[in-house]
Amino acid sequence: MADITKIVITGGPCGGKSTAMSWIQNRFSELGYTVLFVPETATELISSGVAPWTCNTNLDYQTCQMTLQMEKEKIFLQAAEHMPGDKFLIVCDRGELDNKAYMTDEEFSTLMERLGWNETQLRDGYDAVFHLVTAAKGAEEFYTTANNAARYETVEEAAAMDDKLIAAWTGHPHFRIIDNSTDFEGKMVRLLSELVSFLGEPEPYEIDRRFLIEYPDIEALEKDPSCRKVEIMQTYLKSDPGTEVRVRQRGIDGSYIYYRTTKRQVSDMKYIVLEKRLTPHEYLEAMMEADITRRQIRKTRYCLTRGGQYIEIDVYPFWDDQAIMEIKLEREDQEFTVPEPFHVIREVTGDPAYKVAALAKI
Repeated sequence: MADITKIVITGGPCGGKSTAMSWIQNRFSELGYTVLFVPETATELISSGVAPWTCNTNLDYQTCQMTLQMEKEKIFLQAAEHMPGDKFLIVCDRGELDNKAYMTDEEFSTLMERLGWNETQLRDGYDAVFHLVTAAKGAEEFYTTANNAARYETVEEAAAMDDKLIAAWTGHPHFRIIDNSTDFEGKMVRLLSELVSFLGEPEPYEIDRRFLIEYPDIEALEKDPSCRKVEIMQTYLKSDPGTEVRVRQRGIDGSYIYYRTTKRQVSDMKYIVLEKRLTPHEYLEAMMEADITRRQIRKTRYCLTRGGQYIEIDVYPFWDDQAIMEIKLEREDQEFTVPEPFHVIREVTGDPAYKVAALAKI
C-alpha cells in the first residue's frame, strides 16, 4: 500500500500559507512525493457568496464549511489510494478544527452534535499540523489584505485570530509553530525543515528540553482557554538495545487515537522518531508484544503555548509534588525561556532516570 500522510498548514491571516504551498510542492516533488493540495474551504465559499454574513447565522455557515471540508478531504484521500505512486503528501490549506477559532464555544458544541463528531477526532485526524504565525505578530509592515479577497481582518484582529487558531490546535501530538523571528524566506526554510524532519527525509528528528518542575496548579491549567488536556496510556514493547518501541492510547472523554513509536537517542536533547498511526485492532495486536519488565504508564498531559513555544506538562499519578515539562525546539541551540508561573526544580534533559522508559521499569 502507498504511504499517505495528511498534514495541515494553518496560521493567522497573512501568515504565508499560499507561498508555503509552492515551497512544499517544489521540495517534496523532488523527494519523490505526489503532493496533493486540499484548497482552503473558507476562501472558496466566501469568494462564491457563501459567507457568515450571507447565511442566516454563523452556525449555519460553519456547518456548510465543515461539511464541505470533510467531504473534500475524503475525496483527496480516496484519490491518493487509487493513484500510482509510493509516497503521497496531502496538504490541507487549513484543517477542520480551524473552524473552532471562528465560533463561540456554544456554536462549536452545537456543530459537533449536528455532525456527530468531537474535538479530539477532528484535531488528531491529521498526522501533523504546522502553524504559520500571522505577519501581524512581529512583521506588521508586511501585513496586507490585498492578496486574498476573503481576508478582512485588521492587524489587531489578525493577531487575536492567530492566538485563537493556536489554541484550537494545541493538544495535537505533532503541532509546530513557525514564527516571524527570521525574514520570510527563513520562515519558509524553517517550515520545510520541520516538515522534512517529520516525514523522515532523511531522518525524522525530535528536539526538546525536559525539566522537573514543582507540581503545577491543575485547576488553573484546566481553566486556561489556551491549554488542552490529554489522557495518555503508554505501553513499551520488546525492542533491540538502544531503541525504544512503544504504543500509545491518546485522547480524552472516550475518544482515542492510537500510535506506535520507535525512538532512538542521538544526543541529550535530540531523538530519531518514527511514528505510525494504528487502528484499534492493530493497537491490541501490538499489546501482545508488551515488555513485561515495564509497567504501563498512565499520565495526564497539559499542552499549551507561551511566547511561541509549544510546551507539554506531564502529570503522573505516582507523583504529587512534581511533574515533567517538555519544551519543543526547532534546533538544539535555540534560545528559550521557562514560562511563568512554573517553577523548575532542575533540568533533566538527557537524564536517564527521568525518561518515561525508566519510570516504567518494574
